[in-house]
Amino acid sequence: MKTLKVLVLLLASFLLSGGCNRGTGPGAAEEKIGIHKDVPPHGGTPVALGDDYNIELVRDPETGTLSGYVLDDEMEDFIRSSSPSITILATVSGNTQTLVLEAVANLATGESAGNTSLFQTQADWLKTTGNFDGVLQEINIRGTKFAEVKFNFPKGTGEE
Repeated sequence: MKTLKVLVLLLASFLLSGGCNRGTGPGAAEEKIGIHKDVPPHGGTPVALGDDYNIELVRDPETGTLSGYVLDDEMEDFIRSSSPSITILATVSGNTQTLVLEAVANLATGESAGNTSLFQTQADWLKTTGNFDGVLQEINIRGTKFAEVKFNFPKGTGEE
């Protein structure tokens, strides 16, 4: 019986103290007052497409690959696009390079060209260049066309 009382007291103490310290880590204060920080899930560069969507650009310097993930406004959910490709005009040291990111099919998620959230391209100059000014020419998402979206890589939109 004494053991049961000790366990009840320990449990009550645990519950009154907030349990396992949930909500005390980084961002907990913002979460409690309703502030949400949008963080690119792959650690890439967010490019805002209006108020409702983003494309996260991720560069792999080893392969020279640039991936573009179409995401919702909070960068939490993948959003499929009907675009077969995305063209980006990149200005590097005063020269314009054209990047065409092709739609990537994924059998595991049922995504296909013309109905996918992932676009990719490869260019050897991306192996050594991690900074450029870009203009996303056009992408269609759920019936809305976004065109001539200016950004800086790796800063994103609004920080050119």
